[in-house]
Amino acid sequence: MAPSRSSTRSGTAKTPVAPLTSARVDSWIWAVRLLKSRSTATDACKAGHVKINDERAKAAQQVREGDEIRVRTSDGDRIVVVRRLVAKRVGAPVAALCYDDLTPPPPPKEERVVIAVRDRGAGRPTKRDRRDLEKLRGPREPWPGEDD
Repeated sequence: MAPSRSSTRSGTAKTPVAPLTSARVDSWIWAVRLLKSRSTATDACKAGHVKINDERAKAAQQVREGDEIRVRTSDGDRIVVVRRLVAKRVGAPVAALCYDDLTPPPPPKEERVVIAVRDRGAGRPTKRDRRDLEKLRGPREPWPGEDD
């Protein structure tokens, strides 16, 4: 008589799991939802957008509790201190408990830098557009050796 499937399973007994002492930085950044995907986190590390304790981090570098991590995102730099290590992606409320956010608040709307953006396909700027841009940017600094 063949044994039933349930009796041949291995690992059904609960074994205690040791707490994590370190985790890969790209995995941790993704797990606590600082970046949307693990591949994005890996690419950010490769591009030099991730620093651990003010040193450029590789994707496989280990992160430990107490480390300061700086991540450059599209919204600006995020500065966090690791409080808890996680290996798998967790929900947003749990992720918020895994780090202390030291990111400074964004500047008020009045102090933000205004960037002139033209619509795609709008063609070459007219003389009037150029004058409006110069008003926005302020007076132009002459190049060295250039006469006005």
